[in-house]
Amino acid sequence: MREVVLDTETTGLDPKTHRVVEIGCVELVNSIPTGREFHTYLRPDDDYMPSEAFNIHGISQEFLRDKPRFPEVASDLLAFLDGARLVAHNAEFDIGFLNAELARAEYPPLAGEVLDTVRLARRKFPGSPANLSALCERFGV
Repeated sequence: MREVVLDTETTGLDPKTHRVVEIGCVELVNSIPTGREFHTYLRPDDDYMPSEAFNIHGISQEFLRDKPRFPEVASDLLAFLDGARLVAHNAEFDIGFLNAELARAEYPPLAGEVLDTVRLARRKFPGSPANLSALCERFGV
């Protein structure tokens, strides 16, 4: 089974008005990393990084100045994801942002199976925090 674990960083919380500034993906086959990865930083169209977002991920507007825009990497990203089950922590957020970027670049939305590890954690540990920090502490990571 081929899976791609993915994460994004963004300029905010609303995919209609905010943009993706980093995409990281790791390929797994039968739950084992293959060594194949896709990673890119992206320059948002408005060249704006709100301080609230910077305080979360530390990616500055200046750092992104020479990075590609999403349409320049969209086909490579889609080729990397093709045929894989997608795995993300709070997948609705990441997939929502990627689909918004894909729509702006005139590509169809992502299709296929998505595994949301936040939902898994909430089911497995009801009432406990399901954020990555809490889960890392729980599992000694």
